[in-house]
Amino acid sequence: MKQRFYLDTSVFGGVFDKEFDEFTLQLFERIKLGKVTFIYSELVETELVKAPKKVKEYFLSLPKKSLEKAEITEEILMLATKYVEKKVVGATSFDDCIHIATATIHRADILVSWNFKHIVNVYRIRGYNSINLRMNYPSLEIRSPKEIIDYEN
Repeated sequence: MKQRFYLDTSVFGGVFDKEFDEFTLQLFERIKLGKVTFIYSELVETELVKAPKKVKEYFLSLPKKSLEKAEITEEILMLATKYVEKKVVGATSFDDCIHIATATIHRADILVSWNFKHIVNVYRIRGYNSINLRMNYPSLEIRSPKEIIDYEN
């Protein structure tokens, strides 16, 4: 079965960032080849409105057959709110919590992000997953594109 990765908005910026482009482009190559399904939410679309034109165009150029749009529901908002209430992150990081909750509820195999402060951070990951488990949701793998590149044998 094909893996399903939830990508937050930071991954798209990584395509055009010298520090992150190598690994980001490898990830998107897997998506373009149909090896991975890319899950995104309405929040990604909203955040991309403020992104540079080339980032938006890159998103729009991805093959539709490899994309899965996840709706943001009341259940997602409730879970995201719980992350803030339990102080995994502060209220200013609520959108990051929506990404985590969306990936959790839509059963992504991995959430992929370049956001090391609020998302790809071992202490935050433990916090998110502690709440997920207490609320009967599965643990969520959270990784940077660098950690999930496909090393060929």
